[in-house]
Formats: sequence, structure tokens, C-alpha cells
Amino acid sequence: MDDDYNRNVESLRENEYPMLQDAIYLDHAGTTLYSKSLMERFMTDMTSNLYGNPHSASPSSQLSTRRIEDIRLGVLRFFKADPKYFDVVFVANATAGIKLVAEAFRELDEGFSYIYHRDAHTSLVGVRESAVANRCLDDKGVEEWLSCDDRPPDTTTTLFAYPAQSNLDGRRLPLSWIKRSRDLRSQGTPTTYTLLDASAFVSTAQLDLGDISAAPDFTVLSFYKIFGFPDLGALIVKKDSGRILQKRKYFGGGTVDVVLSVKEQWHVLKDHSLHESLEDGTLAFHSIIALGAAIDIHKKLFESMDRIAKHTAFLSQRLYDGLKSLRHANSEPVCVLHSRGFDSKNTRDMQGPIVAFNVRNCQGAWVSNTEIEKLASVRKFHIRSGGLCNPGGVAASLNLEPWEMRQNFSAGFRCGVESDIYAGKITGILRASVGAMSTIQDVDAFVSFVDEFYTEKKTSRPILDSSSTSQTPDDLFVESLTIYPIKSCGGFSIAPDIHWEVRPEGLRWDREWCLVHQGTGQALNQKRHPRMALIRPSIDFDRGVLRVKYQGDPPADVPDEISIPLSSNPAFCKVEGDKFLSSRVCGDKILAQTYTDEINYFFSRVLELPCALARFPAGGSSPRHAKAHMQKRRSPSNDITRTDNLPGTYQPPTPPDSDNETQKRPILLSNESPILLINRASLNSLNDTIAKTGGKQASASVFRANIVLSSSSQNDEQPYSEDHWASIQIDQQKFQMLGSCRRCHMICIDQETAQKDEEPFITLAKTRRFESKIFFGSHMCHLAQRNGTKGSQYPTIKVGDIVKVDAAKE
Repeated sequence: MDDDYNRNVESLRENEYPMLQDAIYLDHAGTTLYSKSLMERFMTDMTSNLYGNPHSASPSSQLSTRRIEDIRLGVLRFFKADPKYFDVVFVANATAGIKLVAEAFRELDEGFSYIYHRDAHTSLVGVRESAVANRCLDDKGVEEWLSCDDRPPDTTTTLFAYPAQSNLDGRRLPLSWIKRSRDLRSQGTPTTYTLLDASAFVSTAQLDLGDISAAPDFTVLSFYKIFGFPDLGALIVKKDSGRILQKRKYFGGGTVDVVLSVKEQWHVLKDHSLHESLEDGTLAFHSIIALGAAIDIHKKLFESMDRIAKHTAFLSQRLYDGLKSLRHANSEPVCVLHSRGFDSKNTRDMQGPIVAFNVRNCQGAWVSNTEIEKLASVRKFHIRSGGLCNPGGVAASLNLEPWEMRQNFSAGFRCGVESDIYAGKITGILRASVGAMSTIQDVDAFVSFVDEFYTEKKTSRPILDSSSTSQTPDDLFVESLTIYPIKSCGGFSIAPDIHWEVRPEGLRWDREWCLVHQGTGQALNQKRHPRMALIRPSIDFDRGVLRVKYQGDPPADVPDEISIPLSSNPAFCKVEGDKFLSSRVCGDKILAQTYTDEINYFFSRVLELPCALARFPAGGSSPRHAKAHMQKRRSPSNDITRTDNLPGTYQPPTPPDSDNETQKRPILLSNESPILLINRASLNSLNDTIAKTGGKQASASVFRANIVLSSSSQNDEQPYSEDHWASIQIDQQKFQMLGSCRRCHMICIDQETAQKDEEPFITLAKTRRFESKIFFGSHMCHLAQRNGTKGSQYPTIKVGDIVKVDAAKE
């Protein structure tokens, strides 16, 4: 088997794939990577030749036309398809090819029946909406249908569609179904056509259309799955089946020879070749020219698809075996593996180079996929998680019934949301996939990553008694106060002598503004745009403005500073008072006031993306409420910051759930709660752990807390004692604790430089993880007092205030 590993890949990686220098890419099922040689060949071609729109008789147009037809022939040869029997229709991607077929079948007088396999990508599933009848079958159902034991009663034309390889778990489905379904035509049954989604299959295997009797009527694929570039797809059509595609009514661009529009409505489609009548509008001719270069370079680098197939089969088997071998200390498996073809005798025929899996802890509880993907991204692994656009496959793999999936949707589950465990069941899958340029080092590194963070090496851990875990320091004070006027931008430190107002939605002026993308309206954040940390707002009460500076290297045409009036009254500021922008913040829909182009220009230029400043003042028309809540009661852990402590074992005690947790607490643009607090003792303990591994220690600013508490006696520090607090009092103001703060990899961004590091997220992942979630710091809210005092009418706190703690009873 070792002979199947192509060690030449290791030598070409550095020159051909420089983008992999600091990354381990395991998402080749999404798209493989383009080579340096391909991009250089394409650039040279573009700068050496004059290519025009092919719908013309000019020399540049004719050159494009000749190249396109040569490449069309090259595509057929790549798949061993005889141009006498096959034609290629260029489309945007595989989905566009599927849609073209569906549009044609929809125009049949009697309609059509649609049969598709359970493992179909959503692009195939969607065809059912155009059919007069449809059925989703598993393997057994397909076999019964092909054996005529389960023949549908209708007499309409049938379209049978399935993937050559599942994009979810890599399982390769029988290509023999194609010929068997065609044989149904000779048995007096309605005409059956086959649609094969070859997108996942062709990325690492040879699609051989040489046997015309066994070839699908319609085959769709995307070339970026094979070559990484260009973003182009193809519909390969058997010519004797192609006439049904001309049933579609729409026409456009160069697909017609003549069109009458005035007085008479008449047109004639081109009929010289099938593709001429189906390729609407101007072809993506530059992309097609790039495809020619891609085919040539691919052969030069890898010689044949068969070599790639052997190489990727070896690596994926190694990955599968490595994950399968991982065991917790109690011998329970770490991974639940869904790609079962690796255990068969004919692995290469049964299984593509995809490993689909989930992770369980030693108690059998699911580990959140989204949390694993976050940690993987910090370690620069590129994997994928979720339903992977394969609803039937994920439901079958995870034993999810339709009623459960509907219930999950009603509970808030959507594609892309972070919550992925409902009622004890996980809703998605992790997928790691290898490609032609993957190496043994990539695979082994990922197995080591899963082992390091998710294999629990101990079966038990010491537990302290309740009295020791409930200890609280008695000399706490407010070390610092910080607000973040513009969400996800720099903080404004409140001077020690300033009494700062506390409001129901948090500290005054905290996260009242945000930056939103001008196209989508989505609120921006540092996770995607780290330079937001260099945007530094400050409150100038004397002038009544929010002053904003950019600490980076601003463009020459951008002022050093802009000012935004604090007043929310449109009569006194440059807010476009009658213009409200619909936006989303942490999944919540909001309506926010937007600002003028002059202000938006500043932010758009420094971040180099089209964005707008928006304001969400208290009492707005679309109020938000706190999402933070006490975590489940947890048993105490002896030393949650020991370097040999195991992932998944952090179970710090927290107070019992509050009777008032269902109360709606207002927030502005903060993620989960009105106020965020961290304990300096906990930060010191965390940094001590980081120091032992030689990592970069964290500053308090990366946690973006509003309040940092410290102890006047460092010898009496109580790290993570805040996990036990029920409430605190700062000077005369009382606050209720709302639970620990769930962390993402945004804490890896240095707030002074906007540079990313893997710490402190990596250490927290090992020492502060509970039920897949990573915690540091505490959420809290202000408890209003009704005692007629000045402090109740205008509550304030300041740096240096003494803090008293009410610890929860264990």
C-alpha cells in the first residue's frame, strides 16, 4: 500500500502550492487547490493573445471560438468520451447543469417522474419540485425499482438521478445502475433517463465514459473540484438523449439563428450542434480558456487520474485508520466514523478520499462540531462541518427522523448557526477530505490534533469539597473599566476618577454603534476583519462627540480622525434620520440608523471593504435581549489550569439556576449579556499555564471585558472563583451573575497590533472546556434598586471601587 503514496507530491508542494505554507488543507471535497503553474500559464496566455467575444467574425472572436472548440474536445477526451456520441455544454457549475436538465424535463407535455437517491446533494434534491411525482430511495429501494418489483403506477417519462460519490461521506455508488436503468426501456416501461452528479467523484477518480452503453444520459460536474480553477462546470450529454433538452422554452444569447419580436413571435434554435442550442448568452470564454491550461498542467504535474486515485486512497485510509484508533482512557472510541467503505475489501471502488466523522467524549456525549471547527481553524486546519448540503445522507448517518429535524428547526436550528446539538443528538458531521497535493504530514497532523484536544487520557480526577471551591477573595476591587462604543472595534478605557453610568443594557455608550456590510447588512466582527481592533473610538463629553481614530497605516485620502455626535436626535447630527438599515447581529434582526457617506467613507477605506456605520440606541424599534444564562450545575474540579488536565474535563461549579433567568434583560449590540467581567487572578493563572508551554501570554484586552477585577493581595488570589459567584456588589451597585462567557477564536487577536496568535484559545481549549464549549470570564447584569437614593436614580461605578461577592451555596 505504501507504494501508492506519491512522494513526488512533497517535492512539488513548495513550488506549486505556496498557499499551503502555513495551512493544512483538508477540504478538497469543497474545492481542490490550483497550482502556481496553472495561474502563470493562464496569465501568460491572457497577456500574449487577444481574445474577443466569440459571437463575432473578428480575428479576436474567431481565436476565442477556435480555442473553445479545441478545449471542448479536450474535455471529452479527459473523460474518455467519444465526441461522436457525446457533447459538452459549458455551465457555471454542476448545479447549473442540473437546473438546465430540470428546466427541459419540466416542459414535457405530461411532465416527468423523478427518482433520486438518498445521498443526493441538495442540487439534485431540488429537481423534485419540478416533477409531477418524486421519490427518494436508498440502496435497497433503488435495487427494488431496477428489479421491477417496485414499479411506480404512472406512465410518464422518468428521470433517475444520483451521485457517483457522496459529497458527505465519500461513499461511491454503483455505476452499474446506469445501464440497468436504461435496460428498463426495453421492458415496455416508460422511458427512463439517467442524471449522474459526478462532481465529488471526478476530483480524485477517472470518470470513464468510453462504454456508451453504460454511460449516463446526462453527467454534471464542476472543474474547480478537479483543478482548483477555473470556476466552471459542464453538462456532458449523450447526443441521442440530448433532444429532450431542447424541449425547454427559454432561449437567449447565441442559441438562436433568428428571432422575430415585432408583429410576430417566432424563433429558430441553432441546430448544428447540441451545445449551441443550450449555451445561453456569451460563454465564460476566459474561464474556458483557463480550463485548457488546467487540463494541460494537471497532466504535467500528476500524469493521470489513476495516480491521484491511488495517492488519495492511501492517505484517506491512513486518516481513517488514525481516527479509528483513538481511544479514551476508558477504551471508548473518540470518533464515530461514517465513511464505512474503508473497511471493505475493495476500498477504492467503494470509497472516495473523504472521512466523515463526529467526536464523543469519554461519557458518550457529543462534542460540538462548530467548536471543533473553531479550534481547528486556530491550528490552521481547513475542514468542514454541518449538513454539507446532503440532507438525506446526514439524516441517515445520524439517525435523524423528519419530525426531529422539524423540531430542531422550530428550536432555532438553521444552516450556519453555532448550536448543533439538540435533545442529545448532533445535527451535523465533520468532513476531512484529501486531494492530489495532500501529504502524509497533513493527515498525521490532523489525527494528532484530534488526539491532543479530544482524547481524554484519564478516567477520573480529584474533586475538592464544597467549602474549598466556594472560597472568595475579600479584597477585590475594580482594576479597570472599558467600553466598546463600536462593536468589535477598539475599547475606550474609563479614567480612574470618572463615575460611569450603569444602565439596564450595560455600561453607558457600550456597543451602541456597529459597522455593517453595505451589501448584506451583516454586522462586521474582528474574526473576519482583525483590523477593526485598530479602530479606536473615544468619548469626548466636552464636544459631545464620539471621536474615532485609526491606529494602523491609513490611506492618504482618509482623515486622521472623524467625529460622530453623541446625540441620537437627527436634528443635531449627521445621522440619516429617516433611513434605517435592516441588519443582523448575532442572528438577531435589528433596525439601525445609518450615517452619511462621508462618515462611511472613513470606515470603508481603512478596512478596505464597503461598510457603513450604524447606530442602535437604547429603546430602539427592534429591541434585543440577553442570551447568557447559567450553565448546568457542574461538579467542581481540583485544578482546572494544570497543563496535564485533559480536554473535556473542565467542570467548574456554578450557582444554581436563577429563578429570574427567564426575565428579559435588554442589551444593545453585545453578543450575549449587558456586562462582561473577568478576574485578574484567573488571567494570571491562565498565563502561568501558557508560559509553561512557551506560548504567547494574553493581555486582558483580548477578552474585551467591561470590568476587570483584581485583588489587593496577590497572595490571596482565587483563580476562577467567579465560577461560583451568584452576585456581586460594586460600591453601592448590585449585579447578578448570568453564567460563564463562551469564547471563540476572536480572543487570539492582539488588540494592539491586530495580529493573530493561537493563544490563549489553545490553552483554554485544554483547560476550560465544558460540553464542547470554551469558557472564560462571566456575564452579568445590573440589579436596579428602588430605595430613593441618589445611587438608585443614577447608578454609577468607577475604577477603584470595592467589590463584595455573594458566592453560591454548593
